[in-house]
Amino acid sequence: MSTADAIKPDFGSKTRHFIFTEEHEQLRETIEQFCDKELAPHAEEWEETTFPDSVFKRMGELGFLGLTMPEEYGGQGGDYFTSVVRAEAMAHSMSGGLNMGVAVQTDMTMPPILKFGSEEVKQKYLVPAIKGEKILCLGITEPDAGSDVAAIKTRAVRDGDEYVVNGSKVFITNGIRADAILLVTKTDDSTGYDGFSLFMVDTDTPGFAVSRKLEKLGMNASDTAELSFTDMRVPAGNMLGEEGKGFYNIMWELQGERLVAACGAVAGAQRAMERTMDYAREREAFGRPIGKFQSIRHKFAAMSTKIEAARQFNYYVAWLVDNGHYPVREISQAKLFATQVACEAVDECLQIHGGWGYMKEYGIERVWRDMRLNRIGAGTDEVMLDVIGRSYGF
Repeated sequence: MSTADAIKPDFGSKTRHFIFTEEHEQLRETIEQFCDKELAPHAEEWEETTFPDSVFKRMGELGFLGLTMPEEYGGQGGDYFTSVVRAEAMAHSMSGGLNMGVAVQTDMTMPPILKFGSEEVKQKYLVPAIKGEKILCLGITEPDAGSDVAAIKTRAVRDGDEYVVNGSKVFITNGIRADAILLVTKTDDSTGYDGFSLFMVDTDTPGFAVSRKLEKLGMNASDTAELSFTDMRVPAGNMLGEEGKGFYNIMWELQGERLVAACGAVAGAQRAMERTMDYAREREAFGRPIGKFQSIRHKFAAMSTKIEAARQFNYYVAWLVDNGHYPVREISQAKLFATQVACEAVDECLQIHGGWGYMKEYGIERVWRDMRLNRIGAGTDEVMLDVIGRSYGF
């Protein structure tokens, strides 16, 4: 072989991963363009005001909210990988809070409604949610029940054709703006894990109240609330699935939430790294771009390697899910690894920016603040470690 015939490395190649088709990549490009044009320019403004409800309506019009939902309910009937594409492409919005608010709608509340809801419930909540005409939230966490979901105290007591609900929820994304909440309650104190049930609840129901809006470290573009329920009456027909099976059904929901969190975190870290590379090419110190210094170059080498490893693991786990598996161990591993890698990478990006990284001007400090929630929400690092350890019989 001559020198001219030798294969040369192509570091700019964008070879498509085997789980994605050309249609997936076209979808990715479409969502990224939407985010670049219609969302990212407002990212800083929405940090102060929270993003408007019209974002849901607009995404519904474009078909982005129902990518994996059946066509009979107004969805696009796509495979699981379309959800991965959406989670990754939404990183172009430059707003972690907005992305989380949308993910609550698309990947946390709509799938359980589809899987466990009656036809009446699907028509009432799923169809308008896909259109962006109804905004949903998910009510799991309570003041005394975070990682320990089994400690939930919100109680639903049967009274004829209704259930009377009393209790509270906290850290509820979309809690202030939501039209309906997917609520986790206890219906039987005597049966342990078999005593939980899920309900769809309209937020205009008497007895429902937003106790307060919560102030956060990051994700400020989304609204986060504490909610209360006082003698709130919910029709029995609004139950999702069977009475007493709510714990198992919500544990199923959490698996999808965790994988989406892993994919979104990696994509966010990738975007932060790309922006930081641009900064390192422009920012000069001691007469040359800082990216030319070995210490900075090695930071990019290390973080890009970890980001790529996390992304490929996410894709493998997504492949398992799409092929009908229920890989709780692998989802937990992916969520743990991806979010830790993402937080580490964004921290390095802030460090490379130096003093400017600590200022709001470049937006890296916001990415740093937003990213940190990923190691807490949808299951803390510690819970993920325990799930993984227990899966080996310990």
